[in-house]
Amino acid sequence: MQPKWSRRKEARPLEIVDAAVDVFLENDFAAAKLSDIAKRARVAKGTIYLYFETKEELFRAAARQLISTNLEGLETAQATFDGSIEELIPTLLQRAVSSGGDARLSAALRMVLSESRMFPELARIWHDEVASRMIRLVASAVERAQAKGTVRAGDSNLMAFSIMAPIVMGVLFHELFGTSSPHAPALDKLASQHASMILHGITVDAM
Repeated sequence: MQPKWSRRKEARPLEIVDAAVDVFLENDFAAAKLSDIAKRARVAKGTIYLYFETKEELFRAAARQLISTNLEGLETAQATFDGSIEELIPTLLQRAVSSGGDARLSAALRMVLSESRMFPELARIWHDEVASRMIRLVASAVERAQAKGTVRAGDSNLMAFSIMAPIVMGVLFHELFGTSSPHAPALDKLASQHASMILHGITVDAM
């Protein structure tokens, strides 16, 4: 086993971000200490500043890592998809609830909501790295379908909000109230039913 000082420098930023994700979610942003992150990553506290100038910058990297695998996969799938909107929307929503069901991701969203008033930069980071990308992804899918004449004319950005809002609410409901509530939705069923309702409302055949 190699001693910690022999690790490749290229691996250190990722190790720091991995540790930051865990510490942020365990303690929330305000209470998270860079010294604890450094200890978790097995680096000196000063090493963090070689890669991240501020705590907020480290949170940006943590948010990007939490969402990157799922969102990048969705972005690639949407960009290369050649089927109908009737096929795409259910797929996107199922992938979204699968991502939202990730306990770390939903906990991060809760943290942003609870601490963004004190730390506005957290909201801006989450907007740039997560929310904005998701809205653009769905709006782009709507615009492609509109160009084909299969979806009614309308503001694609507003349609994207209508499509995604119940999924976000379902994920937040689970995070805030848990699954013991009699109203806690099964996220996969929510995605399936909502996809059907949306498609009946926006597709040309449904008019």
